[in-house]
Amino acid sequence: MAPAIDLNAPFIDHTEALERAEQGVSALECTRRDRWYPLYHIASAGGWINDPNGLSYFQGRWHVFFQLHPFGTQWGPMHWGHVSSADLVTWRREPVALAPSIEAENAGVFSGSAVVDANDTLNLLYTGHRWHNGRDDSAGNREVQCLATSRDGVRFEKHGVVIDNPEDLIDFRDPKVWRQDGRWYLVLGQRSRVNRGEIVLFSSNDLVNWRREGILYRHPDPNVYMLECPDFFPLTAPDGKTRWVLCFSAMGAKAQGYMNRNRNNAGYVVGTWEPGRTFEPEGAFHLWDWGQNFYAPQSMAAPDGRRLMIGWMSPAGASPMQDDGWCGQLTLPREVSLAADGALITTPARELEALREDTVDVGPATLGANEDLTVIEDAEATEIELSIDLAASTAERVGLKVHATEDGGYVYVAYDDQTGRVVLDRGAVRLGERGYRAAPREGHDSNLGTLKLRIYIDRGSIEVYVDGGRAAMSAYSFPTPGPRAVKLCAEGGALAVSSLRWHRLRSIGLA
Repeated sequence: MAPAIDLNAPFIDHTEALERAEQGVSALECTRRDRWYPLYHIASAGGWINDPNGLSYFQGRWHVFFQLHPFGTQWGPMHWGHVSSADLVTWRREPVALAPSIEAENAGVFSGSAVVDANDTLNLLYTGHRWHNGRDDSAGNREVQCLATSRDGVRFEKHGVVIDNPEDLIDFRDPKVWRQDGRWYLVLGQRSRVNRGEIVLFSSNDLVNWRREGILYRHPDPNVYMLECPDFFPLTAPDGKTRWVLCFSAMGAKAQGYMNRNRNNAGYVVGTWEPGRTFEPEGAFHLWDWGQNFYAPQSMAAPDGRRLMIGWMSPAGASPMQDDGWCGQLTLPREVSLAADGALITTPARELEALREDTVDVGPATLGANEDLTVIEDAEATEIELSIDLAASTAERVGLKVHATEDGGYVYVAYDDQTGRVVLDRGAVRLGERGYRAAPREGHDSNLGTLKLRIYIDRGSIEVYVDGGRAAMSAYSFPTPGPRAVKLCAEGGALAVSSLRWHRLRSIGLA
């Protein structure tokens, strides 16, 4: 019988591992091409990134960590990258926070979250990941939950495993922790022994000793075998009632119509819960984002009571970014709130208006059938606010062609009158994945005859917010060299625009 492995035993000095990671990022940064590197989205200086981790506000600064492979532009041994900000607008790079250094995490420090305790210490709860055979996942893996702490928010001390994996489940990861009624709570995702996706709840008095409270949620779809990156938080509705939002990224869900079109899909269910009782869903599963590139969001409570969320813009398969010394970025920070009808609203954080350098007010406009109007000759970092009078428009599709290049490439953000949906169509792109996604507009009592779009265009991505945040869409777009125009379009009829203005945005300081 093989001797038991000490999961807390170091296999490399953590300081040395962090130094190697910094060197890896620097080496890739030296090769980086910036043709699509974001000006106002968070990305690593070099290397691959995925899930946002450890979102927190600590000692006067916002902290965003993220999964980082510092030695390549594809997924690899995970580290924790780190940026921070005093205002949620201008960011600075911090040293790599975590690197694999103990046996529990010899294949990677996976996703987790952060909380500040009464001693003004920043606590990171994260998943330690290791292969059973030490090489790959052919013999399965073992995942446990670990703790690291910091007094300055930059340098972290590891305390090892705090939640073991007693059933030796293949997938058991991504702890999200919060404090309530004088006690710490934590949710994490697991794959049961019969391959069902579940979220399990733990509680603790000290962040070190944890008690398993039981299964909080089991996905009803037998195709869903794992629920990654769970989150669980309360929101107060306009009627004063509190609802709990249970978030997860479902692995294995099959596409049905417009739903679940991505490989894995991040969404939420709303319901009721209190400690000691079960979570009672009150409705169906909803997508956080209807675009092609969105996954693994994480939220945090802001000091002023707002709920903020950031997601990962996940590439779909091989991406042109990977040839440029970097791959992956995060979404803009979004505010999450409950509407009177129970819908979740996600809007860009209000602080982002400080990115605006100048504004051009195009005003009302009309287009005849099949006409185009160039409203921006070259949009590199731009926010557009567009209001369309659908009642006065007769076109079958109306909207904006963004990243429109001289070779005929573009991405179309349009309202399709036949389906009643907002479409993000990449069918004309010259590089990267094609296809389209379509977000709904039904289910609210606002004037459906007026469509409001807020569109953020960065060097290599697009984020669309529909009807004040009733729906969101995130997608990569890789325009070819040359000017990147924005064109207002009408197809098969006339277009009436109530208002159109755009803002040139500045860098957040990381480009």
